[in-house]
Parts: sequence; structure tokens; C-alpha cells
Amino acid sequence: MGKLKRILIVLSFGLVVFSCKEVAKSDVTKSGHKKPNVILIMTDDQGYGDLASLGSPYVKTPNLDKFYNESVRFTDFHVDPSCSPTRSALLTGNYSARAGVWHTIGGRSLLKEGMTTMADVFTDNGYKTGVFGKWHLGENYPFRPNDRGFQEALVHGGGGIGQSPDFWGNDYYDDTYKHNGKFEKYEGYCNTVWFNEAIDYIEKNKDEPFFCYIPTNLPHAPLNVDEKYVAPFRGKVSERLAKYYGMVEKIDEDVATLFQKITELGLDENTIVIFMTDNGPCPWFGGVEMDFETGFVEEGYTAGMRGAKIWGYENAHRVPFFIRWPKGGIQGGKDIDALSAHIDVLPTLIELCGLKAADSLKFDGRSLTPLLNGEIKTWNDDRAVIVHNQRVEYPVKDKEYQVITKDWRLVNREEKELYNIKKDGGQKNNVVEENPEVVEELYKRYEDWWQDVSVGFDQYATMYVGSEHENPVTLYSHDVHTRNGEKIWTVNVARDGRYEVSVNRWPNESGKRIGENSKGALEGRIESASLKVGNIEQTVQVDSKMTSAKFVVDLKAGVTCFQSSFKFKGNDKVSGAGFVYVDYVGAGDAQKISEYVPSVPDDLLRKGYEQKVVLFD
Repeated sequence: MGKLKRILIVLSFGLVVFSCKEVAKSDVTKSGHKKPNVILIMTDDQGYGDLASLGSPYVKTPNLDKFYNESVRFTDFHVDPSCSPTRSALLTGNYSARAGVWHTIGGRSLLKEGMTTMADVFTDNGYKTGVFGKWHLGENYPFRPNDRGFQEALVHGGGGIGQSPDFWGNDYYDDTYKHNGKFEKYEGYCNTVWFNEAIDYIEKNKDEPFFCYIPTNLPHAPLNVDEKYVAPFRGKVSERLAKYYGMVEKIDEDVATLFQKITELGLDENTIVIFMTDNGPCPWFGGVEMDFETGFVEEGYTAGMRGAKIWGYENAHRVPFFIRWPKGGIQGGKDIDALSAHIDVLPTLIELCGLKAADSLKFDGRSLTPLLNGEIKTWNDDRAVIVHNQRVEYPVKDKEYQVITKDWRLVNREEKELYNIKKDGGQKNNVVEENPEVVEELYKRYEDWWQDVSVGFDQYATMYVGSEHENPVTLYSHDVHTRNGEKIWTVNVARDGRYEVSVNRWPNESGKRIGENSKGALEGRIESASLKVGNIEQTVQVDSKMTSAKFVVDLKAGVTCFQSSFKFKGNDKVSGAGFVYVDYVGAGDAQKISEYVPSVPDDLLRKGYEQKVVLFD
């Protein structure tokens, strides 16, 4: 019995040890099961044809070409025809119109307050989230990237470096950018800064799942890039395109640095990497020269497509979309030609990464996962995707739009045009008269879509002043509504109290005086500055030394409008302020607050306003 007992004890001990090892192994597997990282790279104004792997005879993009050969490519992928709308749709999985974004300026590029973003979803699922580059969805609370789910944000202001919300004097080199809401100085070329800072962020968070969004400002104008990137194209193409192609090659160089670091860190197998662009090339100051009468390309490579950014047709909205995830079996250089769009990216990533999202979260897009895993080869329905170009204060039904299906493009410009895209990729043969039934069906889809997404077109995005999240606040002319020369911001006053307001023609950091012109000459033509907030109206005389006109107002919490302008000497001409600085300073005068009556934005902005609708603007 003693021997048997010893055997049983040994066996029992062995089972315990084996069991412990299995538990330990299970724990390691469980704790070591890391959700995939996600890196989303989106370039700005880069056309479908501006990659060597997609046929460009001009640019050399060896690193993106290698990525192309390793990726799954969606060959019929679409976005909005301009910057902010695409960004809003990409980050929400909803059409840009539903997200409250249909322009790039004028208060209509601000992502609707309260809409869930891609960064919100990743953050809620324990991811580290960072954005590096171009945001273009708002400068103030609650529209900044840090307000929309990004824990780390390094971005330039507005829609391009050098625009009004950007730091004065930025020119792509050694610039000052907003880091988590505060301006900080960085050394180096802008695109390299985005990628280097993204790499640092990835390295710091390599042991946790991360979502890294790199929306570059290249190759958007201004076309500033080192001469060494431009020189190879001189004499082969126009100067403008030479600079544009140089910027594309600079993007490729910085992408290589990122990919190398991912490999060094051992992250490449379990990182989903996406490359895409935000719209087609710009025909005014970007990567294509176009005949504006016809939309056919005169210089530049577009893979045979007609049109360009904003201006319409296929080359406005069809862009490259490459995705790779080796551990998930998404690799190998394969094309998928099913109709797809920017609104599909968020639902796809939720499914691929196994993320949890609120049941109330709805998308206009659909997950591409069944196509990626081979469950289906094409959609089981005749899917339609709709894009439009508004660029007006209040969207107008039947203004430029395109109804996109696997076979057809219904294009509405001065009149309806129809193209069989499978037979006529260059959109040269308008077959609208031969196919009235197709036109009727596709237009019905547009009408249904318009009815669905247009419910918020009479709403205004409001920037908060006096909030604990941001104080003081700078209101930029980039996000303003303009009426008869006067600048009008729709604002939500966060709390009752006293506000000090400085009205500037130029930003504080410029040191420029109100009376100076853009070149620094003192003109002395401005005699006064005015501020209106609800029923409060104040005027300050301007002298040659003033950089700001100062006001003090006592306000009640709630939505209102800030109106400001400068009056010229000797006439009734007014000019809107470029920058308004608003600082909550305390409780204020109770009597004055009780006497204050706020503006109603819709009443103020619609009174006497006649909207000019310019096609192809």
C-alpha cells in the first residue's frame, strides 16, 4: 500500500503540476491575446493614378508599391469629392451629410456634436488612440480631435498649413502645431513630423492595442517640398505637377520609415494597416490639369478617369484603398472589385478587431469583412453609394451628386448624365437618353437618400466659450458665417458670467496691428471695431498702435451669435474680424446678465440672406 500510495501521490502531484501549467498556459494565451493594432494612413488630394503600382508613368513609389503587392485592394472604392466631408464619413461610418459636414469652411466643416467616432469606439474598447496630421473637422470644443476620442493629437489648423486657424508663419518647415490643444514648436518638414511623432507614439504603446490615424496634409497645396524631390520632374511636367509629384515621393519615403519601425518592433503581423486618399487630385492647384469645359484631363495621370476633386466625375471620388493584416489572413496582393466606400471602414474595423459598440450605433456603411475573408465574392444586392458636392451654406437638393452602383454612374451636373462604368470607365459616352428606366431607378435612390440624410440641414454647429474644456477660446474666420462683410459665429455660452473679448484682424502671435495690411504696411483706413452679442452692441475706436479691440460683455448661458466687424474711414464699408479671442473671467454683473437677450442663429443668419449656388465651386 505504501508503494501504491507513493505512486498515487506522485501522479496526483503530476496532475496538479500539469493542471497548473495548463492554467498558466491558458492565462498567458488569454492575457497575451492582443487585439490587432490599426494604422490608418490617408493622404490629402492624392489621386487614384498617383502611385506607380496604379499605373503612374511619373512617380516612383516603391514602398507603397510593395505595400500594394502585400495588400488586399478594393478597386471600386469611393469617398466624398472634398476634404472635410470625407473625414467626417470615414470617422463615423455615416454619410457626411448626416454627420453635419458638407463644406470645408464657413461653419459647415464641423463634425456634428455627439456623433460617435472611430476613435471613440477604439477608446471604449481599451485602445490607445492618436492622430497625427490634418484634422479639418473643427478647431474648438467640442470639435477638436481630443474631444472626439483621440487621446493624443498633433495637428495643424484648418484645411491646410498656412490657413487662418494655423499658427502664423507656418510654411511646412520647423512649424508650430497643436499638440493636445496647445501650440508647440516642432523641427523638420511637416510630413516627416507627422510620421516621426506617430512612430514615437506607436513605440510607447507597443504593448497595448493602438489605433493610429495619420491623415497627412500632403500633397495638398501649398506645394512646398525640398528641391531634391522636385528636380527629377522638371522638364517632364509643369512646375506645379513637378512639385506635386515630389510631395508624393516624399510621402512614400516617410511611409517606408513607418513600415520599417513596425517590423523592428515585431508589430507587422498583428497590425491592420490601411492606405487611402481623401478625394481626387485638385484641378486648380494640385495634381491634375483639366479642361474645365469638359472635365477631361490635359496633364497628369488619372488611370483614364474623368474629372477631379470637387469638380466631379469618377476622378473626384474614386480613390485607392489598400488593407493588410497578415495575422488575420488579409494579405497577398489580391483585388476585390465590390463597390465600397469610406462609410464602410468603421464597421469593418469593428468586426475585424472584435470591438464592442453600442446597440444604438448605426451606420450608413457596411462591414467589408465578408469580402475580406472570402465568405462572399460580391454583394448579394445591387448596392448604391451616393456622393454629392454642396459647398454652400444650406444644402440644395439636386445640386451636383453621383449615384454609384457596380455598373452605373448617374451624374447630376447642369443636367443628368448616365454612364455605364464597366464599358466606359472614362465617362465619354453619356447614355442617359437610351436608358430612361435606369435613370428613373437611380434618381429614386437619390431622392430616398436625400430624404433620409437631410434632416439636420437647418442646424448649426456651435462652438463653446467659457467651458471648462477650453478657456480662453479663439474663434477663427475659417469657421464663420459671413453676411454683408460681417463675421458671425454661432456660439454656445457655457456659463453665465463676464467675458473679455478681443477682436483682431490678425492673430496675436503675428504681432500685427489692426491697421496693417498683409504685407505689413500701415494703412490707417480702419476707424472702429464693433462687437454684437445678442442685444449687446459695443464699438471701440481704433488707432494705429492697436493690435486688438477690447470688449467686456456679461452673458447668460446658452446659444447665441458673436458678430464682429471693422469699419473703414469715410464710407460704410465693413470688414469682418479674422480672429476673436473670448475669455471667461468671472461671475459678472447679475443685473447686466438679466438684461441680456441672446441671438437666435437661424433668425440672424437667414434674415435677408439669398444663397448663391455656384455649380462646380
